[in-house]
Amino acid sequence: MTQLEQPQTSETAFVPLEKIVSLCKRRGFVYPNSEIYGGVSGVYDFGPLGVELRNNIRRYWWWSMVQTQDNVVGIEGAILTHPRVWEASGHVENFVDRLVECKTCKKRFRVDHLPPENLEQRKCPNDGGELMEPRTFNLLMETYLGVVEDDRVKTYLRGEACQNIYLDFLNVVKSSRMKVPFGICQIGKAFRNEVTPGNFLFRQREFEQWDLQFFVHPSEMQQWFDYWKQRRFEWYRGLINHKDRLRLREHGPDELAHYARQAFDIEYQTILGWQEWEGVHWRQDWDLSRHSQYSGEDLSYVDEVTKERYIPWIVETSGGVDRTFLYLLLDAYEEQPDPQGKSGETRTVLHLHPMLAPVKVAVFPLKRNNEELVTLARGIYERLRRLMVAQYDDTGSIGRLYRRQDEIGTPYCVTVDFQSLEDQTVTVRDRDTMTQVRVAIQELPAYLLERVTWQ
Repeated sequence: MTQLEQPQTSETAFVPLEKIVSLCKRRGFVYPNSEIYGGVSGVYDFGPLGVELRNNIRRYWWWSMVQTQDNVVGIEGAILTHPRVWEASGHVENFVDRLVECKTCKKRFRVDHLPPENLEQRKCPNDGGELMEPRTFNLLMETYLGVVEDDRVKTYLRGEACQNIYLDFLNVVKSSRMKVPFGICQIGKAFRNEVTPGNFLFRQREFEQWDLQFFVHPSEMQQWFDYWKQRRFEWYRGLINHKDRLRLREHGPDELAHYARQAFDIEYQTILGWQEWEGVHWRQDWDLSRHSQYSGEDLSYVDEVTKERYIPWIVETSGGVDRTFLYLLLDAYEEQPDPQGKSGETRTVLHLHPMLAPVKVAVFPLKRNNEELVTLARGIYERLRRLMVAQYDDTGSIGRLYRRQDEIGTPYCVTVDFQSLEDQTVTVRDRDTMTQVRVAIQELPAYLLERVTWQ
């Protein structure tokens, strides 16, 4: 598979999260949800640029994991499921946080996040007040099915997206004729009643996951686990500029789930330290066996050649659209001295890969009050926007227009000038190098498509 490789940028300091939060709201990437009512902690809306970037991230993952693979198919499962699903998965019993609450400031803290001395002394790290006894909170969000009060059934908004894959395993085998080893992918919403959401998009109550569940014969588990661990690491490595800020970290014995022999996190280093980006997990036959037990449905697989019947083991790769969105912005953000500006001025630029950038090209007329230039520029813009996300702008000087596009990561800017009227060429300016080349208007769509579409 071709990876998205781009030039390594110069070493820069870690970006404060506050700068990304400010950029996201100012330029229309991310807004606080229900802000006019004071907001909802851990819930966000995605603006005009944010939804384009998210869509591009999703499409590239799907293209990489499903479209270009012979042994992987996709599904889209419902958010609501039968309540027994979450009993079988262990979430009802085990998907919990232990929390303590301060008697004076009323803030709650996860026990595993408190400094040991605060927990031992039962002292609030915020105001020094007394901490109450730890209590258990389930992270599943409850909801109800049915319209009659007495007949309503309690169920849950899904706490993870992957359960639908196990529920549809037999349907996929029968309808698509897939044979082990094969995988099922899904991108979908998940919900967690986080008591202490924080760090912007890193920990939310409503978020979007992508999952691959790859079903294998137990004897081939190790080779496929190693394969997907390395493949997913290289996929993320191909997305970023700062390659040295990515690592694979193996889970210690105290971190492993009871069914797992191995687990690795792909981590990215930010100003907050090393943070999880995606997990690669050795799930054995835990999930299919549990759902077989709780549903009474035999979820075993029969090899057509050997006639062996067995429960497949599973390699899971599980990451997040929102977390990828955040890390790509952190990785791409840079403030540079503006070579064309006054002393002390900076150029803010997002070095997003052209294939992921929310806007691919912006078109400007050199003079907004020149009818010929405006007409030609509008015509070029109308043609390009049928092929890719494009913007037209004539509300400032060319230098100012360039800076606006740099800040949102637009890889190419097209300027229509007086030479364009003479020879039907335009100036194409590169975001990262700021170099400019002349391109014939007729050749412009092909020139750009070659640089901003999947390869």
